[in-house]
Amino acid sequence: MIEALKGDEIIDKVGGRFKLCALIQRRLVQLMDGARPMVERNGRSDLEIAVEEIMTGKIEPQLDFTDPATLAALPEGKN
Repeated sequence: MIEALKGDEIIDKVGGRFKLCALIQRRLVQLMDGARPMVERNGRSDLEIAVEEIMTGKIEPQLDFTDPATLAALPEGKN
């Protein structure tokens, strides 16, 4: 098992379990579609690469301001 997923540090880094799950999933799709890893592979799986990229700050969650659900969730005056 990936050690970083056992603690709360990675969860706190991205702002919650759901955001972490979504971020890992999006990055896994990118890696499987041929995106280059931002860290050395060293024989690790795509999941291990995605977690390492998050832990080192190479990737982080971003809001999609073209998504109506994202805009609706923003506080008044922010959209």
